[in-house]
Amino acid sequence: MGSCERKSVQAMFGSNVFSDLVMRERLPKNAYRDLKRAIEEGRELSPALADVVANAMKDWAIEKGATHFCHWFQPMTGVTAEKHDSFISPTPDGRTIMEFSGRELIKGEPDASSFPSGGLRATFEARGYTAWDCTSPVFVKEDGENVTLYIPSAFCSYTGDALDKKTPLLRSMEALSRQAIRILRAFGNSTAGRVTATLGAEQEYFLLDRKYFERRLDLMLTGRTLFGAPPPKGQEMEDHYFGSLPERVASFMREVNEELWKLGVSAKTQHKEVAPGQYEIAPVFTTVNIASDHNQLTMNTLEKVALRHGFVCLLHEKPFAGVNGSGKHNNWSIHADDGQNLLDPGRTPHENAQFLIFLCALIRAVDRYAPLLRASVATAGNDHRLGANEAPPAIISIFLGDQLTDILEQLERGGARRSKGGGVLKIGVSHLPPLPKDSTDRNRTSPLAFTGNKFEFRMVGSSMSCAGPMFMLNIIVADVLKEIADELDGARDVNAKAQKILQRIAREHKRIVFNGNNYSEEWIEEARRRGLPNLKNAVDALAVLKGKETLDLFERHCVLSRREMLARHEILLDAYSKTINIEALTACSMARRQILPAAVEYAGGLARQLAALQEAGADAGFAKKALAAVSERIEKAAARLEELDAAQREAAAVEGSEKRAAAFRDRVIPAMAELRAEVDALEAVVDARIWPLPTYAEMLFSR
Repeated sequence: MGSCERKSVQAMFGSNVFSDLVMRERLPKNAYRDLKRAIEEGRELSPALADVVANAMKDWAIEKGATHFCHWFQPMTGVTAEKHDSFISPTPDGRTIMEFSGRELIKGEPDASSFPSGGLRATFEARGYTAWDCTSPVFVKEDGENVTLYIPSAFCSYTGDALDKKTPLLRSMEALSRQAIRILRAFGNSTAGRVTATLGAEQEYFLLDRKYFERRLDLMLTGRTLFGAPPPKGQEMEDHYFGSLPERVASFMREVNEELWKLGVSAKTQHKEVAPGQYEIAPVFTTVNIASDHNQLTMNTLEKVALRHGFVCLLHEKPFAGVNGSGKHNNWSIHADDGQNLLDPGRTPHENAQFLIFLCALIRAVDRYAPLLRASVATAGNDHRLGANEAPPAIISIFLGDQLTDILEQLERGGARRSKGGGVLKIGVSHLPPLPKDSTDRNRTSPLAFTGNKFEFRMVGSSMSCAGPMFMLNIIVADVLKEIADELDGARDVNAKAQKILQRIAREHKRIVFNGNNYSEEWIEEARRRGLPNLKNAVDALAVLKGKETLDLFERHCVLSRREMLARHEILLDAYSKTINIEALTACSMARRQILPAAVEYAGGLARQLAALQEAGADAGFAKKALAAVSERIEKAAARLEELDAAQREAAAVEGSEKRAAAFRDRVIPAMAELRAEVDALEAVVDARIWPLPTYAEMLFSR
């Protein structure tokens, strides 16, 4: 499509969404009013209203070319799922009509037996239900020639247990709103009726030429390279970050944006990231539920459009060793429906008691529940990234910046009386104006950083759903807000009581605030001295989910029952073990069937050349040394292969999810690393014409 034929962004944006504007145009006034009330107040839809809405959706979708509809949900697999049904309904005279009932809109019934349940259901107990989440807009999605009406949905078992990531997120949003409204009422706000968590998720990813992807079994099966020697050049020149976009990549980004804009995803920022071949896309924030759905659409769109441009989009947290991995920076805040951002400090934050209460609630929540936040981002893939000099460490801390840290210190001493200002930044060039300077710097090493009117949770892995980390953050903040609201209720002097609460939190939880370099060895020792937990791997972190404090927390706010939480612990441990098991089997297959045969072939050629040189009486020193070196590497790699093979078989046979996961962590991962070291050393000495795998240099720098 030529540029002159392109639709404007305004005409394109949301064109495939059954938006508020579309509902207002297509629904009868009373139906529109009742649906809006149901969305805003959490009311149940009547069957009659559901039929009216479903019919309008069906007509709109068919006009867009849709023939099918599906309930789109997020099971505990970490990806989305969908079951497509057509609008076609046979008639007695042999014809068909296009129908879509309110019952079909509200409820679906996919087979639940093949989705992870963590023991909540036996495999033979197959019934599960999807329920329309009317707070997230319905949309039409185009996949090639196929057009389908997508209905964002929650997913539960026949017994009513949540089997997905959306259900606890929705429950946590209600819990957070309930407690935040109590705080607002205590401060005299009678206008706000609901408080909503908001999210803007920055998504990092790699683009790889498809021809290299198809030659790498490890990338196809695991999403990351299990072998690969460092290239002569990596990211050390720091020339990739924010660099100019290659034309092919820019064309890819243009199409991604257009696809997302049609779906109502407000994709705004795009740029090169730190590592070669790495990029980022970021939207404008919206409610945390819709933002989580939008991020799933973003990941799917990145992968789909990449193939059209001859790329493969890699969303793994660490596709390439030795260069930066990919995260998903979740920018989280809380907004009241009367227009207030409750984490906006204003011009004089020391005078804003309401803001300070919400700020200190988050500080207390993060300190008290730090292990739970760590568990929310615990996966096998993210273990490769957390703690490296590219991502936050596994130690949870908060960056507040100079202004808020100073206020916190004042609160600890009895009350805040001033706020540090940002001032003016003078650049020193006459024709450039002075720039207003923010009151605090940014800290890119902090797991949870205040960035003006929101907190950036930087530990989330690039392939993860936003829903899990966000419902964890919602619920821990809700829990502390409940404690504070309980204290403020009935207080004769709310401001005096609030000052005592602020002083206590500042004194008891200042240890969680750290504004320095989270990458430094000194911080690890300082964090230990402060008593902050350091859960270095996913297996240790996930153990928190079965603890009494966690189970009580989620039951207290009706977000997850004990059964549901223990099931999640089981599911996540099982996913960890399966991930490492697949990686180990893939590494063994590649080493045995590709790498060692190629190395032996090279050694055989060297042996023949050496014999020929010796027979001719020529100097054979180089050939002799090369043959000895490669032969030694082959023997070492073969030995490490057998060790990995044995470790994998033994770990896979261990009974019990916790013990099995620990066996994969303690035995299989080290064995994989040792095999990799020998294989990467082989790559450095084997003839490039014989080496069977695309190299890091080819994959990272080919555009």
